[in-house]
Order: sequence, then C-alpha cells, then structure tokens
Amino acid sequence: MSDTSMPALNDAIRNPNNPTHMMVIKDVARRIRIYAGDVLLADSTSARRVVEFGKSVYDPVVYIPEADLIANFETVERSTHCPIKGDASYVALEGAEIGWVYHNPIPMTAQLKGHYAFWPAKTRLVEGE
Repeated sequence: MSDTSMPALNDAIRNPNNPTHMMVIKDVARRIRIYAGDVLLADSTSARRVVEFGKSVYDPVVYIPEADLIANFETVERSTHCPIKGDASYVALEGAEIGWVYHNPIPMTAQLKGHYAFWPAKTRLVEGE
C-alpha cells in the first residue's frame, strides 16, 4: 500500500518487519467516559484513538491517560507483546480482567505510555457530553 494512494497513512507507525502492519494514533477531540455497568472507570478530555491494520482492520481503540482513571484497578499476572506497541500489562476490576496498559511502550509509540484501554464487551464508551 503506497502512501500516495492513502494519504491518511502518511504518518502511520509501521512494523519494521511487516510494512502492512501499521497504526495511526490520533487525539480524541471530545470528552470520553468509560463505564462498567453504572460504574465510571475513567473520564478524559485527553484520550487517544488508535486505528490499527494488520491481519485485518481492527476496531478503533480508545486509550485513556492514567491521570484520568477513576476506578481502582488490580494488576493481572498476564502480558502480551505487540511489535508496534510493545508489552501490554493487564488490569482487572473486582477480580475480572477489564483492560490493558502499555507502561513502557516501544519508542515509536511512546505517546501511549501509561494509557489504558478497555475491552469493549465489558465496558461502555461514551464520547461527547
């Protein structure tokens, strides 16, 4: 896929070992709130949205800075690795895994450091007022 045919991908972060695996990180202009049931987990005006392409086009994911978390999360003893984001650590709410965070992402995605994302099937995202 050439940048000239898809100008929106000019600033994409690309996997150096697989140029068709890439992502775009954009600031979210509107307020984001994340809920688990009626429990407010996070409230942010500084969120980032990640759109990733790899084996398929993945659903966009919203990442919330740690400073905007409201709920207290527990650490889960689990980790995964993404070649363009780094090692993800997982978090739980009341014993159930609910999301992940990149505490030390790889340098090309440093803007995701300390940002949390949540499983869509377990949470509800509200964008805007």
